[in-house]
Amino acid sequence: MTGKTVVVLGGGTGGIVAANSLRANLGREHRVVLVEKNALHTFAPSFLWLMTGARRRAQITRDLRVLVRRGVDVVCAEITALDLDGRRVETTGPSLSFDFLVVALGAELAPEAVPGLADADTFYTLEGAEKLNLALSRFAGGTAIVLVSAMPYKCPGAPHEAAMLIADTLRRRGLEGRAEIHVYTPEPQPMPVAGPELGEAVKRMLASMRISFHPLHKLASVDAKSRSLVFEGRPPVQYDLLAVVPPHRGPKLLRAAGLANESGWAPVDRSTLRTKRENVYAIGDATTIAIPGRWKPDVPMMLPKAGVFAHAQGEIVAQRIAADIEGLSCHARFAGMGYCALEAGDGVAGFADGDFFAEPSPKVRLRKMGRTWHLGRFMFEQWWLSPFGLKRELLRLALQAGGKTLGIPMTL
Repeated sequence: MTGKTVVVLGGGTGGIVAANSLRANLGREHRVVLVEKNALHTFAPSFLWLMTGARRRAQITRDLRVLVRRGVDVVCAEITALDLDGRRVETTGPSLSFDFLVVALGAELAPEAVPGLADADTFYTLEGAEKLNLALSRFAGGTAIVLVSAMPYKCPGAPHEAAMLIADTLRRRGLEGRAEIHVYTPEPQPMPVAGPELGEAVKRMLASMRISFHPLHKLASVDAKSRSLVFEGRPPVQYDLLAVVPPHRGPKLLRAAGLANESGWAPVDRSTLRTKRENVYAIGDATTIAIPGRWKPDVPMMLPKAGVFAHAQGEIVAQRIAADIEGLSCHARFAGMGYCALEAGDGVAGFADGDFFAEPSPKVRLRKMGRTWHLGRFMFEQWWLSPFGLKRELLRLALQAGGKTLGIPMTL
């Protein structure tokens, strides 16, 4: 059999899982290439812990090469162009030809899309989380705001986690009575894609920590000089500490290659993750997948952008490509199952899980808050950041400790 080359673009959650699963499912005559511009992988789910000082940069970063299986070729270079007709990927390093392509480029942050927002600190980047940690350490009281600037955005639970972790941090510093914490968002409720029942449950979590939730606030601009937020059709809001979720957009490369829709995201078949181009798949945050239910009568809901979905999609795509190369049938389908841990501080977390493809609308429930869910998140962080050679043993220990019941998607 002539060897095939599978190129995976992007070394985030979906890209790493796809590359590792492809290598496990394909013979050595086939090549698996992972292209990522950053040689140092950062574990984004822990940015919130970095913000509060529970983590340091070195604890949540790893050399990308230690996280992949032996036999995965890692190319650390920036992608400059996709030639889908010629089946080539142009980079600042080598030019790569492919037989199959997996696009896992994630979502780009675009703070410049809102006037004044570019200078605000965000917990969606490593550097931003470190700046917020410094700002929190200097905060002596006043109004702290977690701001969702636009939709869609990665990890729908993150803003609410951020607010609760900020509240817990200030409480531990003895500032509980000297600070007000608010969440402002253009959404009608917390995590609206998961349904009104879960939204109400999250609002109760926020209220229990004296966090005010302000829905339907569409941001127009930020005035850093006066420390005020300007919303459309509403009076300005003053702040002393600001943590933002910046606007997100689809990767420019997808638009240039003709893989994106008018919104900038890559449409894919929701079960197979195929794009409109033969042998080209897209997974994770760069994609757009319609799910049952509607925001408005003419506006369908879309699958949330979250690492848990990218993880599952990476495995499905790898199985389907391997079967295609080997000439075998494959019944693997992405089923839309997902979950989200909601950190509340003090070693406690909530846990939401469910079926996002359920009819007539997603069925998601929020479990009772407890230390078990925090433990599960900690275990997954440690497993993910471990060198690949240690993962099998850590997986065995985690499952013995009850990992199967913690909702941990640990696979090899």
